[in-house]
Amino acid sequence: MSNFRRAPTVGAGGVGVPKPPAVNNSILKTLQQTEMVGGGKPVLPAEILVTILDYLPVSDLMRFARTSRRMREMVYDDTRWVARLRSMGCWDEAAARRRFEEVMRRRTAEAERAAAAAAGAAGATPQGAGGTRTTLFDASVEEERRRARGLSDGFETLSIAGAGMSPPRPRQGPPAGDRKDASQDPDAILQVLRGVKSIRGYARQEYGKVYGALAPFYFDLVKAKSHTDPAVFQVFRDPERQAQMLANLRIFARSDWSQGWVQREEKLANMTAIFESAVLREFEQGYEFWDVDGRMKKYAHVLETLSGGGAGESGGNVNVGVELFIQKHPIFTDKEVLANSMDCINQEPADSISLEPSRRFFEVLLTKVNAQADIIERIFPNPGPVFWAFLAKVREDIIMEYVMPLFDESHERSIAAYLKAVSGLFEQTMQFLTTLTPPKGAKEEQAAMAKETALKIFEPHLDLYLQDELDYFTRQAEQEVGEWEKKLSAQDASVESFYMANFTNRQADKKDFLTSFKKVVMMPVSVLPTSLGLPLGSPFASSKPATTNATANGGLQPSTTTPQPSRPHSPSLTGGSFERSGSPLPGKAPTDELAAKAALMTSRLEGIKSLFSIEVALSLVHNAKSSLGRMAVFIQLGGQAGGEAREQCESIFVALLRILGNGHIKPGFDKAVTHLSQYNPREVSQHDKRGVAPLVTFIELVNVGDLISQMIDVFYEQQLAQPKIADRNDFLDPAGMAKKKFEQMLDESVAAGLNKGIDVLMDEVEYICATTQLPTDYNPTTPEMAAAANGSDASKHGVPAALASPLPSGIDMDIGPTHTAQRVRDLVASHTSMLTGSTDKSMLDVFNGEVGLRLFTAVCKHLKRQRISNVGAIKLIADMNLYFEYIRTLKNQDLLAYFRALRELSQIYLIDSKHAKEMATIIADGDRFGGIFRAEEVYEYAERRADWYIVRKDVERAMYGLECSLM
Repeated sequence: MSNFRRAPTVGAGGVGVPKPPAVNNSILKTLQQTEMVGGGKPVLPAEILVTILDYLPVSDLMRFARTSRRMREMVYDDTRWVARLRSMGCWDEAAARRRFEEVMRRRTAEAERAAAAAAGAAGATPQGAGGTRTTLFDASVEEERRRARGLSDGFETLSIAGAGMSPPRPRQGPPAGDRKDASQDPDAILQVLRGVKSIRGYARQEYGKVYGALAPFYFDLVKAKSHTDPAVFQVFRDPERQAQMLANLRIFARSDWSQGWVQREEKLANMTAIFESAVLREFEQGYEFWDVDGRMKKYAHVLETLSGGGAGESGGNVNVGVELFIQKHPIFTDKEVLANSMDCINQEPADSISLEPSRRFFEVLLTKVNAQADIIERIFPNPGPVFWAFLAKVREDIIMEYVMPLFDESHERSIAAYLKAVSGLFEQTMQFLTTLTPPKGAKEEQAAMAKETALKIFEPHLDLYLQDELDYFTRQAEQEVGEWEKKLSAQDASVESFYMANFTNRQADKKDFLTSFKKVVMMPVSVLPTSLGLPLGSPFASSKPATTNATANGGLQPSTTTPQPSRPHSPSLTGGSFERSGSPLPGKAPTDELAAKAALMTSRLEGIKSLFSIEVALSLVHNAKSSLGRMAVFIQLGGQAGGEAREQCESIFVALLRILGNGHIKPGFDKAVTHLSQYNPREVSQHDKRGVAPLVTFIELVNVGDLISQMIDVFYEQQLAQPKIADRNDFLDPAGMAKKKFEQMLDESVAAGLNKGIDVLMDEVEYICATTQLPTDYNPTTPEMAAAANGSDASKHGVPAALASPLPSGIDMDIGPTHTAQRVRDLVASHTSMLTGSTDKSMLDVFNGEVGLRLFTAVCKHLKRQRISNVGAIKLIADMNLYFEYIRTLKNQDLLAYFRALRELSQIYLIDSKHAKEMATIIADGDRFGGIFRAEEVYEYAERRADWYIVRKDVERAMYGLECSLM
């Protein structure tokens, strides 16, 4: 760019001899020297020429445009002047596009109307003569219209020399005529930037108006020797207009791209700084006398205008007047506001904090700040940014100086106090920020500014607080569960010590409880008691060794079982005491080892429902709710901080389920299953209850687990789902995944316990069937039947004749079910009904189905141990109908088919011995039993008939075709 310097050049005859300034032909000579113009054709590419033109002064551009038509087109290119207007912030591309589209629509409409008129006028033209042509755009016509409208070129009053431009002098009267000339009228000069229009094709004219108005003042100011020389301070006398003009010149300087622009901008900045210092001194003097509506207001407006607020910009920058107002404000030295934050913890215990002093602090501060908001609105023309800048200073020097020492001190004293302090002060801070009354125009951004201010206050402690909150809850929950387990183990140890204190080798006997019970089975027969009036050697004698407790000298003492409460109950941890309800220790420990172990097993079985506590779960949920409540207030910050707070809230819920599930509930279920597997019905003294005691207790434990699960569901919905902390529809949400995992663990634990419970229940069923089913229930006999062997056909086979008679005399004709079947039905029904409502339907159906199948197997096994006569078959059929009706209530069609086949099977015992052939047909009919029983299995059941030795030969002959003879 050195070829286009406008400085004096060095002559060829000597150094330092300046040439006379070229006025008219300097550009042409320069072009010739660089061979840009040779033979009438440009040598340099157009792109380089365009770049060169961008760095020429405006006066040189006008000279350059006169060299040729091509150069004029390059200089008059609209994009060149649009760039200068855009650099000043005076070009609106959207407005230019709207104007262009409006012009195009208007021209299109005019063309359509002209075409329609021409078509109507040429309606009589013969075909083939050609249509009428319509001109849509004529450059000469447009040029004439432009000249007729008197549109100024923008540079008509510009002196080509450039240096000869002079600013207008002040005038006493208004300009002649109604039209304001921007180059002569001072008021028009002040508003010249506001009058710039964004019109495509006329950017040069618009910039010419600005240049003609501001360039004389601009070049005059940069040539001034002192601050009194510039014409801007002579033409405009009052400070407001002077500030406005200086602001306009600062904007105009942005379009100065020619050589020396840096020096010119520095000179303009120096003059502006001198003026600004003078205005600031006046503002400070008004500040000292608190002249709010006088000098403070006047010079605040001057400073605002000087900073760009009145020059077409946003005016949102904080000027030096605002900085002075904030720095010297008396609120920062007000003793009423500068409170001591240590008052919150000085009068409280080590792990506690009082937020009452902080509440009073924020109330006083709120009153002070709201009062200053009214004063700011009275002083400054744009009070919104001033108020928020003032609040930022309050945040740094007052609020943070109050809260930071409190946070540091409380963190050293107690984590609990620190967590309460951070969350409580954050809520008070947000309340303070949201209840402020900012000046007019700042209400819309109050919410965003409140979040930003609060984040800046608490950001130094936010990460530490979130992590400490999670660690504190986890540590507290694990400690509470650990104390529960510790006290539970201590209780078990004390109970075992109480019962086993009189015996040695306690650890070896503890590993195997059944060893002692086997000793009772192997005792001499004379030691065992008789039952039901039957001899000891009778196969129908009771074999319940656990109904009595052997003493040291061979005597037997009855043992009792403590009744179970009807609802789940958890031992209490309050007051430092721990007692397992329902299993108090007796006054004196058993002196027999077998009795002591039986009592210990009974105590453990009774304590199944105390293996985990709903009180502990409720306490953990309350602790989690407290932590979530403190932490959730930070979610409203939004952004990264709000997202981190949301994640930590979900982490609290995940930790709750992990500790409650894997640390408390699952170990309790595992112990319950272990204790349940040690149950033996033959070692229990009482079987009169409507249920198996340990299984009833385990189902009560399941009810407790279901209550805890429902508690977790409610907690999740109210504390996480409704406040939008967790998304229930997001299958990858950590809280939702943890909840599903917890429910799966609970279902698996319940299923494992119920599986073991079914084994216990079936053992009880088999025990009831073996001990309460009398031989005469299905094979009744009378004294007359026993003495009636009178030479009948049956006596030939060694069978009493009465067995062949369908209705012997002296037999009870009660056709109802037996007492044993009723007890079995009631026992099973009571246990299946206990789970209704305490677990989901799918698990309930699986449990009922398994119980039904196991009951079917137990009944079949019991049936193979009986002898059934024709008369006793009536009782058997009644028992099978009783089982069938019970299974019908379970609404399981697959299970119902088994008991329907069992009911059909009982019919074979009702057939008289005379109809052996029909009996064989029924036995061989597999479809009759629905495929449940094969013919071989039905044959085995038929062998349990009391008269089988009478009908066996005939049945086998009919089944296997032994009646056929070979001819």
